[in-house]
Amino acid sequence: MKITELTLELIVGFILLFLVVKVAGKKLIHQITPFTFISVIVLGELLGNALYADHVHIWYIIYSITLWGALLLFVEYINQKWLAFRLIAEGKPTALIRNGIIDYEALKKARLTLNQLQSLLRQNETFSIREVAFCYLEADGSLSILKKSSYQKPKKEDFHFPPQPVHIPTTIIRDGQLLMDELRELEKSEEWLLEELRSREITDYKHVLIAEWLEGDGLFVQTYQ
Repeated sequence: MKITELTLELIVGFILLFLVVKVAGKKLIHQITPFTFISVIVLGELLGNALYADHVHIWYIIYSITLWGALLLFVEYINQKWLAFRLIAEGKPTALIRNGIIDYEALKKARLTLNQLQSLLRQNETFSIREVAFCYLEADGSLSILKKSSYQKPKKEDFHFPPQPVHIPTTIIRDGQLLMDELRELEKSEEWLLEELRSREITDYKHVLIAEWLEGDGLFVQTYQ
């Protein structure tokens, strides 16, 4: 295979895979269902096998990835329209622990050992089964855990604190580059930012690793040094 042909096929395959992932959505990236997991494997195989098979023309790459992408979108459409199909494609969460009691039969059906369950619980900051009221195994293999009330973290309502507004931090400088769109969203000027930086003895954006604004907490700035 000529280098020029391989280069062209790589570029076309890269663009097509990028478009498929963008159109199919974030579910394909996170592989949250068995179907999306299989889809990712097949997409990789379609491109990988086509690249190194001399008899496969670039149009076969375009056709195969486009067709697979169209099938993905079609299945996602059916998935949204019909609940029965959604149950087949995605499955249902499996209750491994109910009211603090391990469902051993459910554990066996999920092909999990007790050691694996304990390991997954520890990864979710739960170091003892006695802490768990309910535990569900999701379609993507992750655990959803509801702890017993005595082991739950206290919330502000428990202390009868008045509710406070919640604000999202906004990064306005990253890797020495000013993010102008984010600064406009904050309705702040570049002059204001420069003044804030000068007060910290910073004279240029390129010296800033990250600068983040949080309402009520002000500007956080970290330089490269």
